[in-house]
Amino acid sequence: MPEPMEITTRAYEVIERPVKSMGNSGGIYLPKDWIGKTVKILLIEPIDQNKQ
Repeated sequence: MPEPMEITTRAYEVIERPVKSMGNSGGIYLPKDWIGKTVKILLIEPIDQNKQ
């Protein structure tokens, strides 16, 4: 498992939400105003390798 890293970035807004199951992958619902904008997704907790 990779070690956590420190990331510094500039942003206009931050939303923290859990990823939900969507078909064969995961997704996050975001505000309609964000459509067409560039976003960055950060994994902020480790993936439990035993669950997969």
